[in-house]
Amino acid sequence: MIIYDITAFPKENLVKLHAPEVWWSEMEHIRMPKVEHVRLVDRSSSRRTQVGTLYLTATHTIFVGKGSEDRNDLWVLHSLVCNVVKHKASQSGYPLLIICKNFQVIRFIIPQESDCHDVYISLSRLSRPEKYEELYCFSFNPNVDKAEREHSWDFLDLKAEYSRMGLPNKLWHVNPINREYRVCDTYPADLFVPKSVTLPVIVGSSKFRSRGRFPTLSYYCKENHATICRSSQPLSGFSARCLEDEQMLQAIMKSNPGSRFMYVVDTRPKLNAMANRAAGKGYENEDNYCNIKFQFIGIENIHVMRNSQQKLIEVSALHSPSMGEFLTGLENSDWLRHIKSIMEAGLFISKAVAEEGVSVLVHCSDGWDRTAQVCSVASVLLDPYYRTLKGLMVLIEKDWVSFGHMFSHRCGHLIGEAKEVSPVIDQFLECVWQLMEQFPCAFEYNEKFLISIHIHIYSCHYGNFICNSQKERKDLCIKEKAHSVWLHLWEKKLDFMNPLFKPDQSQNQGLLRPSTAPYCFKYWRRLYNRFDRELHPRQSELDCLMTVKEETQKLEEELALYEQKMAVLDKERAKTLYMQKGVLDSKQALWSLPLDTSLANTPQDYIGGAPNVFTLQQGERESAELCLFGDQTKSSDADNSDQESGVADFSSHSSGEESLPSEDSVKDPDSDETGPNRA
Repeated sequence: MIIYDITAFPKENLVKLHAPEVWWSEMEHIRMPKVEHVRLVDRSSSRRTQVGTLYLTATHTIFVGKGSEDRNDLWVLHSLVCNVVKHKASQSGYPLLIICKNFQVIRFIIPQESDCHDVYISLSRLSRPEKYEELYCFSFNPNVDKAEREHSWDFLDLKAEYSRMGLPNKLWHVNPINREYRVCDTYPADLFVPKSVTLPVIVGSSKFRSRGRFPTLSYYCKENHATICRSSQPLSGFSARCLEDEQMLQAIMKSNPGSRFMYVVDTRPKLNAMANRAAGKGYENEDNYCNIKFQFIGIENIHVMRNSQQKLIEVSALHSPSMGEFLTGLENSDWLRHIKSIMEAGLFISKAVAEEGVSVLVHCSDGWDRTAQVCSVASVLLDPYYRTLKGLMVLIEKDWVSFGHMFSHRCGHLIGEAKEVSPVIDQFLECVWQLMEQFPCAFEYNEKFLISIHIHIYSCHYGNFICNSQKERKDLCIKEKAHSVWLHLWEKKLDFMNPLFKPDQSQNQGLLRPSTAPYCFKYWRRLYNRFDRELHPRQSELDCLMTVKEETQKLEEELALYEQKMAVLDKERAKTLYMQKGVLDSKQALWSLPLDTSLANTPQDYIGGAPNVFTLQQGERESAELCLFGDQTKSSDADNSDQESGVADFSSHSSGEESLPSEDSVKDPDSDETGPNRA
């Protein structure tokens, strides 16, 4: 079993993959680089074990099995390790449990206690880097030159994405106020704001919002000018107000000429928002802001979500649970209830934009967790482009990466406070998967694509999801030191295509309207239990569909080839028929030539007194021709009775005023019955 196939490089080339300074600094933390006679225990059955050698390198833990021809080496990136647990000794040795962020659980049994302790200490340090330079993306060195590295980062262009949405225009433009990240250091450098907004209004609004995250555009609907904007909570406290912030919201509302009001959506539970007022924060007061309709959604905070996912993981790790145990554990985790609340928030916003034509401002506490979830889910519901392979890449890059989702904190890339870790991005990916389950023909990508993105977010293999903001990535020179994942995924797009995708289907063109009834939400088995071999069939439904699609494509190619061959044959047949028709036409043309009496034969030239065929009509000419050929045949074969009938038929024809001579009037001059010399 391979835990992470895209990092499974040959051991002999391992040194080439890492920068020397990183290699040696990490090697210092390895107490035991190699342990023999280690047993790898299958999670589904403790009886299934494989004996081999365990290697610790600067970036990977490697298990190489022995004695089996069909074995697969196990490679585990240290960046993917979430926790290392050392259990009490058993009769067979000392168990060591490695729990990974991609929901893989690996169990080793090491013969010696000292070796087990050394491996435990080494892995505990290697899986908890203290600085960014220790992450794998800074030592990953594929065989590409500088131009290819730059091309990988230029693969996605957010300016082109805003242009696709119809921006800039007469209502919205890019404001350069944050080019140096001075107004808000967690926002991107380029921000779209209403054209009517002045710089003092932007600065004043920024000072009145938590972390300086003032309202700015996330999605623009060019059909009706409605927008989705995002920000953080206002520092309103119990009674504070800001005229610049009120003017900012008024400008956003007026930038949508088709609506006289706008929604302000606070994604937090109302009690949480009210509690923040005691700390000088809070939410917008409808009495101070003109023409807004305020709405609470009720999505829980990062701490509740972290605990919920932990309970879900415990349920997924149960060995042979009963139906009651599994369903009870799933219900107690509240995980699907949280997914439902995020979906409902996205559906509310998408309907407001598409059906009501009303602009929406979305925020939570700081505007980088629940806000990102809701804005991106609403965008997927609104825009079919985000249901394509490249479209989802653009959406994540725009609403998550550039707008400052705290990937390093939420994904635990560096050692720090565990309370900052939360599965915020996991929930967004699962919302997309839930939509794919309800609309299987509406998405170009399959669940393998979502799972691959999930792996890369936590693996630190590429530099896209490092740090907590665009400014931090720029200061760290990520683009010069690491590689982008998007081009890598695009080059493997054939593995991520949904065989059921129908882009021309009417329901896939506009707004998706999913059902948020409880029975519509499913447990994502292929994410949480994809390493459990007993839970999977030999071939998944998706693999079957992909196989059918490949076979269908081959048959279609063969059909096209046969159609080409048939077209060539039809062309040759048509040419042959044309030539044959030309011969027949030439014969008919010969018979239709005008009569030249000088060239006509005299009756004495014919044997048996043939008629003058040049005076006959077309049908009579054909009969005459048969008669002529019949006379010739009769002269060579006196027993042919058909010739007599041919003469009889010929003599029965008439043509208009000039009739054929009768049998009595036409006599052969050499006949015994002609003339007075008859005996």
